[in-house]
Amino acid sequence: MGIVVVEICDASLINEVDVEQILESEYSEVSVVKYDCLSFCGLCRVRPYAMVNGTRVFGKTAEECLKAIRSQIDEELAFYMD
Repeated sequence: MGIVVVEICDASLINEVDVEQILESEYSEVSVVKYDCLSFCGLCRVRPYAMVNGTRVFGKTAEECLKAIRSQIDEELAFYMD
């Protein structure tokens, strides 16, 4: 398991892109975990989101959310690598 964990809900709009394949190929320190539900009722149907080490990350589109996830990953890695 990576030092940065990205959690996504199976019903989340972020699944319009292959988050797991994209992020795990870009970052060896990242593990993407898919769940049936992350218990933020209805949020996954409103806009794309994911959890990055427990922090909710949003975007208006799947691509924008993926960009925000990368930014949060970079912040997390900077913290752990310093």
